[in-house]
Amino acid sequence: MVSYNPKIWFAYIFRFHRSDTIRQLFPILFLIVIYSGVVAYLEIDYFKLEETSHVKNLFVIHTTLGFVISLLLAYRINSAYDRWWEGRKLWGALVNNSRNLAIKLSVILKDERDLAYFRKLIPSYASMLNKHLKDEETSMQLFEHVDLTIDHHKHRPNQIAKMLFQKINDLYVANKISGDQLIVLNNEIQSFTDICGACERIKNTPIPYSYSTFIKKIIFIFILTLPFPHAFTLGYYVIPVVSFVFYVLASIELISEEIEEPFGYDDNDLPTTKIAENIKKHIEELL
Repeated sequence: MVSYNPKIWFAYIFRFHRSDTIRQLFPILFLIVIYSGVVAYLEIDYFKLEETSHVKNLFVIHTTLGFVISLLLAYRINSAYDRWWEGRKLWGALVNNSRNLAIKLSVILKDERDLAYFRKLIPSYASMLNKHLKDEETSMQLFEHVDLTIDHHKHRPNQIAKMLFQKINDLYVANKISGDQLIVLNNEIQSFTDICGACERIKNTPIPYSYSTFIKKIIFIFILTLPFPHAFTLGYYVIPVVSFVFYVLASIELISEEIEEPFGYDDNDLPTTKIAENIKKHIEELL
């Protein structure tokens, strides 16, 4: 995730980051420039169309279609940001629940071996969830007092959650915690699985295919027809105008595609690796 100071936004106007959409759109922008230039040449110099040509009336389509596109793109980026923000709230909840579990265990448990077990296993859940959402491979992790072996063919976060609850149940059987404490700790561990399921819902449920492709087709048709009516009034200045309009519309779609999947490696995705590291730091301080 890109860190920046929003209060010095003038500096970012003239700075080009690798996540800027202009880098991704540059090849298509080049084709749009050529296309607009060809249309302008044919209308102005080759066919020499008059001002009374019916081609000039095509701007009526753009007036109506432009309003529809603006509504679609506004809804598109809002829905994508909602997914991004929901993912951030879920990982914020994982941070808080991990702390709460560690705080309660630090007070309830007295045996250093039991504390060492949770000191290693609680942060492992956040780390494993991060790798699970990014489809990263994990290897066997051996900690002191903890033999953590993960089966890659099974749901990895569930295996960590099962180990956590198994240890809690063993403590109850050994009379190290009471029944009331078991219920309280069980709720904390259950919240881990709830967070994992919600993150998987975001990851595995993309924006409907028909909706995404429809927006792309509408933008494509809008841009292809844009030079025809405006070449009469703008002349060859229609080239930068059409290119800029395409850049704005396509950039909104690209940004939406990037932030609607917040658990990847893009520059604007959530810093889940850093959050997992912070959880590990906080748990080690508490336990």
